[in-house]
Parts: sequence; C-alpha cells; structure tokens
Amino acid sequence: MTMIDACLHTVPTGVFIAGEWRPSAAGRTFDVIDPATELPLTTVADGGPGDATAALDAARAAQPDWAATAPRDRAEILRRAFDGLVARTDKLAQLITLEMGKPLAESRAEVGYAAEFLRWFSEQTAHIGGTYRPAPAGGQRLITHRQPVGPSLLITPWNFPLAMGTRKVGAAIAAGCTMILKPAELTPLASLALADVLTEAGLPPGVLNVVTTTDPAALVAPLMADRRLRKISFTGSTPVGRTLLRQAADNVLRASMELGGNAPLIVFDDADLDAAIEGTLVAKMRNMGQSCVAANRLLVHESVAEEYVERLTARMTALRLGRGTEPDVDVGPLIDAAQRDKVAALVDDAVAKGAVLRTGGSPCDGAGFFYPPTVLTDVPATARLSREEIFGPVAAVSTFRSEAEAIAAANDTEYGLAGYLFTRDLARATRVGEALETGMVGINQGLVSNPAGPFGGVKHSGLGREGGDEGIDEYLDTKYLAVAT
Repeated sequence: MTMIDACLHTVPTGVFIAGEWRPSAAGRTFDVIDPATELPLTTVADGGPGDATAALDAARAAQPDWAATAPRDRAEILRRAFDGLVARTDKLAQLITLEMGKPLAESRAEVGYAAEFLRWFSEQTAHIGGTYRPAPAGGQRLITHRQPVGPSLLITPWNFPLAMGTRKVGAAIAAGCTMILKPAELTPLASLALADVLTEAGLPPGVLNVVTTTDPAALVAPLMADRRLRKISFTGSTPVGRTLLRQAADNVLRASMELGGNAPLIVFDDADLDAAIEGTLVAKMRNMGQSCVAANRLLVHESVAEEYVERLTARMTALRLGRGTEPDVDVGPLIDAAQRDKVAALVDDAVAKGAVLRTGGSPCDGAGFFYPPTVLTDVPATARLSREEIFGPVAAVSTFRSEAEAIAAANDTEYGLAGYLFTRDLARATRVGEALETGMVGINQGLVSNPAGPFGGVKHSGLGREGGDEGIDEYLDTKYLAVAT
C-alpha cells in the first residue's frame, strides 16, 4: 500500500448522521478528483434531500441536551479535538494536498490554522455571559442571557477544506448549537476526517452531521424551507450567497455570509519594498491565489512601480510549479478545469485590452489543472479582472499618483472583504486603513487571517463575522428577562 493509499484508506466515505456512517439514502456515490493528475482519489457518498432531512432530524433531536451541556464539557471536547488535529498533522496535510492541490507546506499550515480555531473557541466557551442590572426607574431587574440559536446549516468552500470547517463547527460547538455540515463536493475528505476526529474527542451523536453531495441546491433547499433550521452560515461566491439569503428570508433564519472579494493591495512610495514584495507574494500566491482575501488588484505608486514590478516578476517566475506532494513545489494546480479556464480567460481579456504580460500567461500542457504564476502591468480599469475575482496566480499591477487616487481605486468595487497597504508612515497607515471599504486590512503584511480576529466583509462580500469574540455571537440569541423586585 502506497503512502497515498494509506492516507485515503482511513478516511470515512459515507454520510455522517446521528453519530453513524452510512451510505446515502439513494445509494449514489461520486469520485473525488486529484487536481494535479485529474485521476480519482476515492469515492464518497452522494447525499440528497432524504439525507438532508435525516441530518436535520438528528440535529433537532440532539439540540436540547447539547444546549444543556455544561460549557466546560463543550470546551473540553474542543480541546481534545484540537489535540487530535495536531497529532494528525502530516496525515491531514497529505489529504488536503491530494484533494485540493496546494503544496504540503501550505497544507500543514492549514492544519495548524484549522486546529487553532478549535483551541480558540475552547478557550471562549466558558466565557459566554450575560448582564444583570437594575432598571433605571427601579422596581425590577433587567437580566440578559445568551442561548444557542439552534440547528445550523454550515456550508464550506473547497479552498481551505479543513480550516473553513473548524471555523464554523468550533463556534457552533462552543455556543451549544447542533449542526449539519455540507462541505464542497470538490474537497469533501477533510470534512469527513474532521467528523472522525470530533467523534473521537467525545462529541455526542447528532451534534455534528456531515452530508456530502454533488447537488447542493437539491440538498439545501428542503433544509432552508424547514422551520426547525435556525441558522445558515455560508462561505462561497456572492451569487450563491444572494440566493441563500433570499431563501433564508422565508423562515427569518440567522445568516452569516462570507462571500467574494476583490482585494486591493496598495504600495505607497515610502513603503519598504522588501516587505511589500514578501507581503504581495503571501497575499497573492497563498493557495495559488485561490482565496477570497487574495490580493486581486495591486496598486503601486508610480515612483516605485518599475522596481516593484521587476522584483515581483523575478520572484513569480522563480516559483516552482508541480504536484503538491512533491518536494520543493511552490505552486500547485488550480482546483478544476473550469477554474483554470476562467483564469486564462481573464488574462487573455486583460492583454487584449492593453495589459502587458511580464511572465506566465498560458495554461500548462499535460495532465493537471496547472496555470503558471503570471504578472500583468498597465492593467486597464476596463479589464474583467479589475472587476471580477481572479482566484488564481495572477498579479495584476496598475499605478497611482496620490493617496486619494489610490483610495478611490481601491474602493471602486462592489466587494469589501480585505485590503492591504504598505507604508512606513503610521499616520498614513491609520488614515488609509480606516478609509478602505473593507472588513479587514493588512498593514505591512499580506496575511490577515487569525482565529482570534473577526473575519468578514462589508458590501457584497457578506455579513457577520467568524473567529474572534464575534464568532460565537453569530450562534447565540440574547434573551431578556424582566424580573419584578
């Protein structure tokens, strides 16, 4: 048995409902494809509406006892799950690389990031509080109490298949909510492995239910229409988020939406170019650019643009492309043919409209969904990639002259998830950071994600926050008791 076979052999492949692994109700399955080879890795259950209803039945049945479980007990489960993920780092990293494509070094980092959400929420669980105070007019006491929202539907994307699961699941467990997890059909294996780890950590049956499917709309629709469901948390594209919000309106569901991005990265004339280049590579190339917070539009002051572009192009050209399981690989494949073709079309459109290609720019030959690191300069505002999320290893550079011009260009988008800026001027950093219409800003660094920080956006990038103190709040209702005295 090869190392890859051994890794896949221990991953459950059924749907997980009421603490049991089972085939899908209709007996259907689907293949999970390795994006580096285009070959099947394994086969998993293809769930449908019947599985969705069974999962909600299980979540609803488990909700009263789980809500009544002592916070310390919930915290201990999360802490044991944290230890379980850390102990399985190498195996889980291999699994992520196989199903998603990123290099092993990045997959190991994702496992650590995913585990930290479980540790963070375990530390917050016992600190969910309320208030007690006299009424201003006297005669009564005003008490507020936090209660779990109830059964929640958690829908995760394919780009960070383990971390996006723990970011939602950890908060729901901490708050006392039961849940149904619907992972992306392109990368379901990490979520199935997570369910195994949480079960081993002592999570009671029915608290977490996992249903994999190739027909998300058919699976999600009956859940959204069922009055027993009380919350939807979704990470994915803005168009799908809009659809889910419309569905959520009928039952007035609590909704958290982490949607698309079009992140600007601004390099001012006084920036430390060493830090700016390193920060750009992190913000642009993490996960092969397949991140909602990836730098999409690089706005560079005209006085430093030439040096910046030369140095960035050299670094991008030197990155090694290959299968993520191979040593010394910097850039893996994109997730599928559709994503590779979309990136190619965006680059072709920009070049046709006047952008200058500095490196890359053509899909790779052979097996796998590879697209090379690419740098474009003189990108016109009319190019599609100036408006659309790239989700690929393409650095699109344009220039500006003044701070006001940079801010206006950065904010000229319907999205508002993340932004980045590089400057040595503290006053400018604060001023521009506050002026950017985004939920998060990286200042002199290309990474904003942190389990202790609130992750989320404004405008068409979504609503609500994940992580930080705010992450648990998304799964809690406030009850007010007026007590006569």
